[in-house]
Amino acid sequence: MDIKQARKNVIEQQVRPWGGLNVRANQALTDIPRENFVPEEYQKLVFADIEIPLNKVGKMLSPKIEGRILDSLDLKGHENVLEVGTGSGYFTSVLSLLSNSVISIDADKDLHALAKSKINKLNLSNITLKHESFLTSNFENGQFDAVVLGCALPEINKDLKKLLNLGGKLFVVVGSKNQMHATLVSRLNENEWHSKSLFETHLDVMIGSEPSVKFTF
Repeated sequence: MDIKQARKNVIEQQVRPWGGLNVRANQALTDIPRENFVPEEYQKLVFADIEIPLNKVGKMLSPKIEGRILDSLDLKGHENVLEVGTGSGYFTSVLSLLSNSVISIDADKDLHALAKSKINKLNLSNITLKHESFLTSNFENGQFDAVVLGCALPEINKDLKKLLNLGGKLFVVVGSKNQMHATLVSRLNENEWHSKSLFETHLDVMIGSEPSVKFTF
């Protein structure tokens, strides 16, 4: 069995418990060689359902979370996507196969450089990588058809939701500590959004957006 078939088998096993992905998403996850993005010391865990460390702060999303993000967004191919947290660049590459364009940002200089070198080897022409913090980014309202955050936020503010075009979708994990849930936000019109809680999970909170500590006396 070749590595591509092995990838496909593992992906199908991981997504089957909650219904499975569409054919396009499955194919994209299979076509991008995940093993090329995993640090050498974790090669035996390439397809394990864990967040693989990339450095002291960065981690790869687990394969199951990646699958559930794609399932919730249901990308058709025409979308312009914003990814917050490039990480290894693997999921960025998968998103690029499923959309029109991807802008991916990461505040970590080393991860940005590493992801850029990995993605360049795949000759994907519809990806723009930026080294910057999302908290200081200056994106225009209504610029994206899909937004994906690879980290958690304590809450969803209106500025984040305004990044969506009409009909656009936002995937974000919301909460703090052990009370987090994945949320899908859809923009219905100029002033109305719909939020749907998808499942409980846990991701590291975005650096700089950690909730303040409250003291009680």
